[in-house]
Amino acid sequence: MNDTSPDRTERELREALEALAGGVRPAPDAYRTARGEWLRRERRRRLVLAVLIAVVFTLATLIGLWVLNQTPSEPGVIFSGTGRTAVMVPPGPP
Repeated sequence: MNDTSPDRTERELREALEALAGGVRPAPDAYRTARGEWLRRERRRRLVLAVLIAVVFTLATLIGLWVLNQTPSEPGVIFSGTGRTAVMVPPGPP
């Protein structure tokens, strides 16, 4: 009799995969190689991030200094230094 139950299919698939996995042998230095590649990528990612942060900080500082340098050299209306104060006069009858 042919057994076509899901359990049989799962069991046969598991046996086939176990047999396939049993024949796989990793390279002797596979872990060391994979870890080295991962560490290189991590160092590169951190370096790129540090350079990006430095560039953004430098640009923000330069833009801020440029904006501050664009202010007029003569005193403005608010800080005229005359010592006069504005007096609010309430509106009277027309």
